[in-house]
Amino acid sequence: MTVARTARDRARQEITAEILAAGRAQLHRTGPSELSLRAVARDVGMVSSAVYRYFASRDELLTALIIAAYDELGAAAEAADEAVEDRTDHLARWQATCRATREWSVAHPHDYALIYGSPVPGYAAPQDTVMPATRVIVRLVEIIVGAHASGHTSGAAAPPAGAVDPSPVVADAMAFIAEHSDISLEALPELVMRTLMAWSTIFGTLSFELFGHLKGSVSDYESYFEQTTLRLAGDLGLA
Repeated sequence: MTVARTARDRARQEITAEILAAGRAQLHRTGPSELSLRAVARDVGMVSSAVYRYFASRDELLTALIIAAYDELGAAAEAADEAVEDRTDHLARWQATCRATREWSVAHPHDYALIYGSPVPGYAAPQDTVMPATRVIVRLVEIIVGAHASGHTSGAAAPPAGAVDPSPVVADAMAFIAEHSDISLEALPELVMRTLMAWSTIFGTLSFELFGHLKGSVSDYESYFEQTTLRLAGDLGLA
């Protein structure tokens, strides 16, 4: 009984992987708004009714593809950070994580567009996508928190004259960071503000590159991204 169940489970996993691969290939050809279970079924040699036994709807398949993309990106970023031997070199860890984020994004532009491009009409991402979507920022937060907790920082950039306390604006982010780290950053709202600014700048820069908005302004995208993330590190006190 157990052997039969294991064989069925293995077969189901294999078919699920085939469906996901076909769905991913279709996304690359047509874009997420045109994703069709019927077309995916045709690509894997199944009748459409059989595919519904694995994914109940187009949105369910789309969610699985989104989670897979976030997890691939997160795994690439985490692996790059973990490859830095000196765990006290927070700047090297930051740069390695950012660099891997760009490398994955450039190598997988269609998957990047799925998770950071225009919303798919009629689709609302479920809660299941939240944790995979935070893997990169959680790792970056761990690096920033570790640097400041150990004192290996040069001091974050000071806010300009006239800037107000950002605590009310970034309260949710402070709660998130406190939940995912061993120290509270309630006393460091400016650092949290700059962490959010860095996060949005990293992915904004990638989006500008991948969607063609840097053409005519930047001649070397890789160097531009490298210099951008170095300056962000300086703002965060990692330099």
